[in-house]
Order: sequence, then C-alpha cells, then structure tokens
Amino acid sequence: MTGIKNYFKNNIRQYGMIIALVFIMVLFQLLTRGILFKPMNITNLVLQNAYVLILAVGMLLAIITGNIDLSVGSVVAFVGALAAVMMVTLKVPVALAVIISLLIGLSAGSFQGLFIAYFKIPPFIVTLAGMLIFRGMTMVILKGQTLAPFPVSFQAIAAGYLPGRELTVLGLNLIAVIFGIVLSLIYIFFEFNSRRNKQRYGFELLPLSFELIKWTLIIISINALTISLAAYNGIPIVLLLLLVIIIIYTFITQKTIAGRHIYALGGNAKAAKLSGVKTERVMFWVYANMGMLAAVAGLVVAGRLNAATPKAGNMFELDAIAACFIGGASASGGIGTVIGAIVGGLVMGVLNNGMSIMGVSVDWQQAIKGLVLLGAVCFDVYTKNKSGSR
Repeated sequence: MTGIKNYFKNNIRQYGMIIALVFIMVLFQLLTRGILFKPMNITNLVLQNAYVLILAVGMLLAIITGNIDLSVGSVVAFVGALAAVMMVTLKVPVALAVIISLLIGLSAGSFQGLFIAYFKIPPFIVTLAGMLIFRGMTMVILKGQTLAPFPVSFQAIAAGYLPGRELTVLGLNLIAVIFGIVLSLIYIFFEFNSRRNKQRYGFELLPLSFELIKWTLIIISINALTISLAAYNGIPIVLLLLLVIIIIYTFITQKTIAGRHIYALGGNAKAAKLSGVKTERVMFWVYANMGMLAAVAGLVVAGRLNAATPKAGNMFELDAIAACFIGGASASGGIGTVIGAIVGGLVMGVLNNGMSIMGVSVDWQQAIKGLVLLGAVCFDVYTKNKSGSR
C-alpha cells in the first residue's frame, strides 16, 4: 500500500492531468450529445492537433532547461513558405523538398541556439527576435499571398491514411484493428520487461494487481482509439509520425545520457556544469532540435491546409507552451515528461473541439483555455509545496 501511495505522490502531476483529460472528454461527450466520440470526430481530433503535439515535444525540452521558445510559430510558417516555393514554384521533388525543409528548420534552431548557448543571450530575447525575423522572412517569401496547391503525395503526409482501407471486417478497417493489437502487445512487452528489470535490481515494485489494472486501462484506451479510427478511414499517416516522435523522445529523455543532462541543466545549471555536463552544448542542441521539430510541424500544417500562408503558425508557440505546462512541466525547469506534454496537448485539443461543436464563441474559448492553463500551473505549485520540493 505504501508503494502505491509513493507512486501516486511521485506522479501526481501527470496522473492528475490524465484524470482531468478523462473528465473533460466524458463531460463534452455528454454536452455534445455523443458527437465527441464519433469516429469522424476522433479522426479530426488527431489531424487537427498533430502539429501542437509535435511542437509540444520539442518545447518540453526547452521548458525542462527552464526556458521557452517563442519563435516556433514563425518557423512553422517560414518552413511552410519555403516548402511551397520549392514544390509549387520550382517543382522540386517532394522527398528532396522535405529533406531540405527539415535542414532549414534545424539551421533556424541552431542559429538561435548559438546565441543562447555561446553568447549567453537570454532565450526569451533570442526567440522573440527569431519570431519577428522568421515571420518577416515568411512575408517576404510569399509576398503577402497564399501559395498553393501542393503535390498530392505531399498532402498525404498530413491528411492521408495508411493504405488498405478496402480491407474491412465487421465494417472496421482491418489495418487499424491490427495496428491497435500490435501496439498493445508492444506496450505489454515493454512494461513487463521494465518490471522484471526493476525486480532484478531490487527497486520497489507496485503490487502486480495494481499494475495489471493500469495495463488493462491503457490497452483498452489504445484499442478504443484504433477501433474508432477503423470505423472511419483507418490510421492517419500523421498519427504514425507522431507515435514515432513520441517513442524516440521518450527514449531520449528517460533512457539516455543526453536526456539526463537536459534534466540536470534544468534542475541546477551550475551544479550540472561542475559535474562535467557540457551545458552550452546541451542548450545548443535543445534549440536546434526545437527548430527541426518546428519544421516537421510546418510541413504537417502546410500539407493539411494544402497551402502556405503568411499567417500560418500564428500563436502556435503559446499552444505548445500551454500543452507542456498543463501536462505537468515545471516553469522553473527540471521537471516534465513527453507523455505529460502529449496529455496536455490533448486537453487543449479536446477543449477546442468540444467547445467548437457546442458553438462556444472564439472569445470565450480563449478565456476558458486561459483559465485551464492558470489552473494547471496552480496545481503544479500546490503539488510542489505539498511534497516539500523547492
């Protein structure tokens, strides 16, 4: 019993937001009279929020260091504009244009990381300048106009589905059903392997009955999602892209030396430097990585809109920051998880979607989202004070 209490105490931020997400989803399911969980709407939720979740993963690393990146929305627009010029105007092959776009995003992040890490200019100032620079360059490239349409193969990145939609069983897409089963098996394997390793090295374990309940709930959630997708058009390609990003960055933050260095930098930069962490290099790569993920999000947004527009990416940085804080990241740095950021992004996405279905005005939507963000930060402060952390 003590183990369960300690487990919840150590994970209260993340589990608190998961419970909040479930509550919000059930509430809007009732308020929208069942529309929220309809297969088409579930698919729309995935497609509409993919860019926020991608940006939130990169933003999380910046927030763990105790900083933020205000430029990501402008980088999204900038990369989308350059991709449109390459693919629409210059007829560059899609694969080559995508690679160049990712390199441009990496370069944009590296440019800012250089000033932040090695010139010691505060990240807020550098990324604020980057927000203005890249937004201005977007306007110059597009000359204030929309550039479209993109090739069909590029549109599939953001708006396409896995092939095999004609393969169905009981009216459900067979590929999506199999996808859910495979994901469930992979999850069980890694959880079981993790428990076995903890047991081998003498770490405290939760009761097996509690673990089985947790695993069962997660497996039900995975398959409920994939069955909903199967009832519409199947698995969106952008969902696969998002899953790959989540898996890679969860592994980096939890299992690698680089991840530990990022947390050490955010926890106490001076102590990390004295311990041998190359803090300048870590900070540089955090912002270079943010630029690359902003480029990925830029390509997703451009593909979904099937156009590059001067106003693309407007306020995206605030969505990403809010997702991280709602998901349990600490404003003071050193705390946060990839899964938490994804949960926070889903909270914002469900709020947006549910309120839109209900016909709530945009003005009230902004106010309500602001209250949710404020409430999440207050919850963070409360839990830290209760646990006695500084």
